[in-house]
Amino acid sequence: MNSQLQEITQNDLQQNRLSVQQEALQSLESGKVLFLPEHCPAAINVDKRAFLEPDILDGKHKNLSFDAKRQKLGGMNPQLKNSSHETFLYEFMNQYVSYTQALIHTLLPFYQDAVILGRTSYRPAEISGRPSSKRKDDTRLHVDAFPATPVNGKRILRVFTNINFDGKERRWNIGEAFPQVLEKFYPQIPPYRQSIARLMYLLKATKTLRSAYDHLMIQLHDRMKLNDTYQQNVTKTPVLFPAMSTWIVFTDQVSHAALGGQYLLEQTFYLPVEAMAKPEYSPLHQIKAKQSAIEQS
Repeated sequence: MNSQLQEITQNDLQQNRLSVQQEALQSLESGKVLFLPEHCPAAINVDKRAFLEPDILDGKHKNLSFDAKRQKLGGMNPQLKNSSHETFLYEFMNQYVSYTQALIHTLLPFYQDAVILGRTSYRPAEISGRPSSKRKDDTRLHVDAFPATPVNGKRILRVFTNINFDGKERRWNIGEAFPQVLEKFYPQIPPYRQSIARLMYLLKATKTLRSAYDHLMIQLHDRMKLNDTYQQNVTKTPVLFPAMSTWIVFTDQVSHAALGGQYLLEQTFYLPVEAMAKPEYSPLHQIKAKQSAIEQS
């Protein structure tokens, strides 16, 4: 088993043992990926493949997005409006939301009262070979930060499920730990300017006002991706996620890159830092510690 992964078996989930939950919580917060082999929603069925091919997309988006709170699909081919395809996709995405919520509540009950539901996405297109700018290229190592959606320090917790109907793996690289990323790139990051954050909000480039934390995390994301020397030379650990497996990870903390694969479901959750068992592991606290050390030196 890859040292970056913490495997959770079906038996572990079914027995719902406190020891398993505590180990999962500690592993996740310390920067590991919780890996659940042969675990996916029961609704995934090869008979439904025709409803899930890349032609469901509108040609402008690489993913189908779903806002469960508003019951709104984004990125769908407009020709499928009011069709059996649209009906299926609403049901399909809602089922995945329910699956991931139940999974988090079962495996990580410590977060149950604090976790906040975010967007759901379905990614039917093959990653490998897809044209992209460096900044948007997810095959390059990065930590997650959302340019248009400031999180103000909250954690980005994501659940992924590889539903590849042809049995193909999802291929990732995992990079160095967050403190090392911060050590390399923090000195390059320009100061946060609230005036610029206000302007971006007024221009609707961001949904809410970008905080100093969001500024720093976006800068980390971009500078990691844009640095060719870093991408070539940093130590990478290859990870393969088999078809019909699920994994859970704090993507704002774990440096990662998605190299290949097709047909993926993903659910984003947000978690307030104070809801963690060990808030000191969060990027927010590590950044504050870094700033404090610089001020005292």
